[in-house]
Amino acid sequence: MVKPRVGDWVEVRSKQEILQTLDKTGRMEGLPFMPQMFQYCGQRFKVYKRAHKTCDFVYHSGGRRLRNGIHLEIRCDGEAYGGCQAACLIYWKEAWLKAVKGPNESAVSSQQSASSTSPLLDHTNSSSCNEADVWAGTHAEDGQATSESRYICQMTQVMDFTTLLPWSDFRQYLEDYTSGNVTLGRLLRGSVYVGYNMLSRKVPRGIGLGHILRWLYDGFQALYGGVPFPRKTGIIPVGQATPTCNLNLQPGELVRVKSYKEILATLNTDNMNRGLRFDAEMVPYCGDIYRVRTRVNKYIDEKTGKLSTMKNAAIIMEGVWCQSRYSGCRMFCPRSIYSWWREIWLERPPQFPENR
Repeated sequence: MVKPRVGDWVEVRSKQEILQTLDKTGRMEGLPFMPQMFQYCGQRFKVYKRAHKTCDFVYHSGGRRLRNGIHLEIRCDGEAYGGCQAACLIYWKEAWLKAVKGPNESAVSSQQSASSTSPLLDHTNSSSCNEADVWAGTHAEDGQATSESRYICQMTQVMDFTTLLPWSDFRQYLEDYTSGNVTLGRLLRGSVYVGYNMLSRKVPRGIGLGHILRWLYDGFQALYGGVPFPRKTGIIPVGQATPTCNLNLQPGELVRVKSYKEILATLNTDNMNRGLRFDAEMVPYCGDIYRVRTRVNKYIDEKTGKLSTMKNAAIIMEGVWCQSRYSGCRMFCPRSIYSWWREIWLERPPQFPENR
């Protein structure tokens, strides 16, 4: 069977077809089918990325391999998980989808596509799963929500439905390209950055070549309008308070991300501001204007499964997510996690009347 590529159209299979692929805990090959995914049955979407790999933010094991995974342009609404606001991309198994030619393909053609490409029978579980089982599978205890609930979602189970993927396994980068996940240009630029970063870190510190190499990188990027070296460190000593501000930003507002230099002045030497890290993947967004999507107050702790509340809300913005351009052992991960921003890293652009 030909694997879906980025931009291909697929249709989510019926609820009954999907239930036949799940075990009694509502999972297929360790991957939970989450209750909110049922609402998409029968609908058609374009493939966003092929999820042949992902990353581990709990145990920091590096890249992870996933069999027959797909990302559509659908994010979790958090309704089954205490109102979690992280808006993670949902993982889909190829067995839960069928290829179609477009959004308006005729029913006859759709049936032919399903019969010719369906892997469903090969994944049918002998145990019978129903919708109640899927809902029960969202909690670690008895399927009932309490103040001490430990939720089970796709993100808490990453280690269960993936296997270790060494960064040196170059087959992953070939699939990154052939799937359409990344362009050849992005692949080559990423490889050059990784090599340059490794070189700048390995030269002897005493002779200062690392600093010179990063300075040369910045100069070259400035010449061509590129992103500055993204792995600089903040200036505030660890243990000292980092600055804060409250803009009370609301969904729909336009905001400008401050310059990288301005943001570095708000970070300690661990690149943290009040417990929130400024990651290298956030640097490409500096200086540009975006629209606020959500004020994040609640999220599922992926390690404990518990619903956590932030002391100070973080901001996520439309289209502003991790691109895995600078992340070493998880280069080109398609997970596209929304970046979380402190309000001190943002400002209202006064030139937009709607923000006045």
